[in-house]
Amino acid sequence: MLRSDAFASIASPIVILLVWEMLVRVQLLDARFFPTPSSVIVELVSMIRSGEIFVHIAWTVSRVAIGTLLGAIPGLVFGVLLGLSPVLRTFIQPAISALYPIPKIALFPLVMMIFGIGDASKWVIVAIAVFFQVFFSTLAGVVNIDKIYLDVASNFKASRWQTYWTIAIPGALPFIFTGLQLGLGMALIVVVIAENFGTQVGVGYIIWQSWQVFEVRNMYVGLIVVAFLGYCFQLLLQRLQRAVIPWKKDGGT
Repeated sequence: MLRSDAFASIASPIVILLVWEMLVRVQLLDARFFPTPSSVIVELVSMIRSGEIFVHIAWTVSRVAIGTLLGAIPGLVFGVLLGLSPVLRTFIQPAISALYPIPKIALFPLVMMIFGIGDASKWVIVAIAVFFQVFFSTLAGVVNIDKIYLDVASNFKASRWQTYWTIAIPGALPFIFTGLQLGLGMALIVVVIAENFGTQVGVGYIIWQSWQVFEVRNMYVGLIVVAFLGYCFQLLLQRLQRAVIPWKKDGGT
């Protein structure tokens, strides 16, 4: 069963690419918008050989990494604080919930006005996108901790810091990792759009620049790289989750 599942997971994208290639070659798909996968692969290999693609990947990954740290840490802290304090939760959560539905990329013009068009604005918009995912996931994890554990900590006169580090954060870890997974997905979305402004490096820049000059194959190369980065981020998080909370095998909550 496992072998058949593995075969299907590998075979299905190959079949899709072969069908795509065939449809373009028999002119059932417009090659202007849907270039053959083989031509996209040729372009990707060319960018790999020149080293150009690695420069763009490095810039995008660095922006995602810095922005994720800037957003995840406050999201974790606020999630734990509000999860353990009904008073803070009542006072602060409505404001955060009101801001959450705003499309994060819609804030980017304001962010650029404040932080400029350089990398700082890209870090901030990624941080904003990640913050909400980590905050709400952490909050849900802490709120769902069995109250008996908090009662035990109170009976043993545990300090607030001890409660945070030995009960709240460990108990919410599965939720926190889910928030990080969602946050990294959002980070890639916003950074690809943000890299259209004030930079000439990054995977998002490849996509937008290719669109401007109608280099469709390069655009598909950028999309493939974004998908690959997202897949790698998820694999890394799943490995980290298995190491930190080995009783969770499926990478979910």
